[in-house]
Order: sequence, then structure tokens, then C-alpha cells
Amino acid sequence: MKEVSIIGVDLAKQVFQLHGATSEGEVVFRKKLSRRQFLAFMQTHPGCRVAMEACATAHHWARTLTVFGHDVRLIAPKFVKPYVKNQKNDMADAEAIAEAASRPTMRFVEVKTPEQQGLGMIFRLRDLLVVQRTQTVNALRGHLAEFGVVTAKGRENIEKLRAALNREEEAADIPALVRHMAQLFFDQIDDLSRRITDLDAQIATASRRSRFSARLQKMPGIGPITSMALAAFAPPMGSFRQGRDFSAWLGLVPRQHSSGGKPRLGRTSKSGQRDIRRLLIIGAMAVISGAKARPPADDSWLGRILARKPRMLAAIALANKMARMIWAMITKDEEFRGEPLSAN
Repeated sequence: MKEVSIIGVDLAKQVFQLHGATSEGEVVFRKKLSRRQFLAFMQTHPGCRVAMEACATAHHWARTLTVFGHDVRLIAPKFVKPYVKNQKNDMADAEAIAEAASRPTMRFVEVKTPEQQGLGMIFRLRDLLVVQRTQTVNALRGHLAEFGVVTAKGRENIEKLRAALNREEEAADIPALVRHMAQLFFDQIDDLSRRITDLDAQIATASRRSRFSARLQKMPGIGPITSMALAAFAPPMGSFRQGRDFSAWLGLVPRQHSSGGKPRLGRTSKSGQRDIRRLLIIGAMAVISGAKARPPADDSWLGRILARKPRMLAAIALANKMARMIWAMITKDEEFRGEPLSAN
């Protein structure tokens, strides 16, 4: 058998499709293996490059195969799609993965450590609980509005609903069944708030133990949740050549549609890691909101931006600047100096 240079693997829950090829791209084998067969085959196969899409279970398999001596590369699915020929099936996908990974200019996804994925799980769970709490609050507001109990949006107005149901003059026309159901809603909201508070405490504890997180939180607009999201979802900063590459990875730079030497820039690309991007923009908005009480100097960078741009555009620009500063702080092993409000 000819020497296999690269193996493209189309991952699944139970059945894996493999495509082995030489360095010239010649097909050596195509195999369909069960989960157990795949593990045994890769354990005995000589070390080579193994390519997989960066999808569910990919990081687990990447760590496992690395222990077997393979050079594992993960590829974003959007970079594999152009190499799929004709009809889409597992065999074509595995071949496309191998073909994409053999390109010299292909960009790969960094393999996450178990600790990173654990932090990501905390973040995802907190996000899920916040969404569930918001849904429960909105459902309660909608139901009680049918009985004349109306409050404004926002979790802070829940106590007004609770107080309204306890006032006899307002609750007189509300059936007992409705009051009982509303109490179940309140209990669910309280339970979700308690769980979110517990997760916030875990995040705060983890951020205090991490030198990485503690350093980032010295920058205005960066808190424990944002610093934890950076630790969980961002690749090593050394993989970016400059700060602009990191902000581009986050999707905080304009989308390009240039042709014929004429640059055309549109809205932000939003093509990168959405959780970090969202948190940086929220942090930037908090900094801008604080600028109302303490306005920046007119000749400062933020002062000039706010003078000619809407608040949201200014927040995106500030988030872009914050991303570059984060890259510089980590790659150069420096502490935060100065304030973004007065940065030139």
C-alpha cells in the first residue's frame, strides 16, 4: 500500500467515513468504520496528518488522536464546503476535508483543552439560564396582562407584578387558579435567578484564580464573564500576527467586497466568535454610557468618535480597539495602561 500522507475524517456519532490520500492527492483507501473500529484503526495506523471538521466531538477526537502520534488539524466547515464535489454524502465530505486540509494556505482551528471546554460549558449554561429566565418573565407578563396587571419590560419589574397580585383591590377579579399559576412562574424565576447567581460566583472565583482574567479585568468594559469567555473560546493570541487579525477573527472589522483595485467596505463582518464579540460590544456600550457622567476630552479618540458617529457605531469601534488592546496585553505580557476614554 502506498504511504498515506493525510486522512480526512467525516465525524458522526457511530459511523465514521475515512479518506486516505498520498501527498500528491492520490486516493489510497476509503473506509467506513464504526466508533470502536475507528479508534482501533487510528491507534495502529502510522502517524500522519488527520483532518476533521471543527464540529461536535471534534476537539475530543483531536486530543485522542494526538496521543496516538497523529498531526490533527481542524477546519471550519465553511472552508470545506467549496471542495465538495457534486452530490453531498459522507464519502464526498471526507474527501473534501482531506483536500481542504492539503491546501498550503488553509486556516485551521486550534484544538481546545478540556479546561477550555469546561469553561465554555459554564458560559453556555449561564447563557441558557438567562434566556430561560427572560422567556419566563415575558410569559408571566403576557398572561397577567390579560387580567389587567401590566408592567414594563425588564426583570427589575417582576417585584411590581408580585406586589400587584398581593394587593387585594387589584387581585380581587383574578381567579385563584391564575394566582396559583403566577406563583409557579415566580418560583421558576427565583430558582433560575439563584442558579445564575451561583454560576456568577463560580465565574468570579475562577477569574480571581486566573492571572489571565485578572489582568484583562483592569481594562474598562471587561468583567469576569468577558474574561472567562476569552479564556474559553479564543485561540492562543500568539496565533494572530497582530491585533487587527484578532479583531477580524471576532468579526469587528468591515466586510470587504472589493474588486478591480477599488476597495468597498460595508458593515461589520460578524464572521467570527459571536459570544466574545457580543460581550465586548456590551462592555463598550457600558463605557460609553459611563461617559455621560464623565465625558471624554473632545480631542480624545472616543470623544472624536462620539462627536460624529451614533452610539452603536462608536461602541463597535471601541470594541474593535479593546480587542486589539487585549491582544497586545497578552502577547506582550503587559498590564493595562491608561483608559480607552483618553486613548489617542
